[in-house]
Amino acid sequence: MATIFTRIAKGEIPSYKVAENDDFYAFLDINPLAKGHTLVIPKNVEDDYIFNLDEKTYEGLWAFARKVAVALKSAVPCKRVGVAVLGMEVPHTHIHLVPLQTEGDMDFRKTKLSFSAEENLSIAKAINQEYEKL
Repeated sequence: MATIFTRIAKGEIPSYKVAENDDFYAFLDINPLAKGHTLVIPKNVEDDYIFNLDEKTYEGLWAFARKVAVALKSAVPCKRVGVAVLGMEVPHTHIHLVPLQTEGDMDFRKTKLSFSAEENLSIAKAINQEYEKL
């Protein structure tokens, strides 16, 4: 059975898509730590541990995440884009990209934020527009 993230990448479950290519997909986290919190996943590999990925997928995932992070920082004002790979909630490798003003913004124990559908669409579109410029 496909993971929820595979189903999102295939369009079976709606998401706020930020960027996509043949191998990778980036979308807004539905329980964000900050405005613009984005998840980056491999589309064709469902392994839940990033260090199990084959070298090509691993390197491609990080290259894609870097491009998304550059776009994210341009679209969402922040001091840095934090990176985390936890993989404890969904059994599918994913990289968290979180816009940061302080290190405390990266605390996964804090209360998650909520944005309207319209705001999420606007955020995703802004990040995508910056991504497409790269």
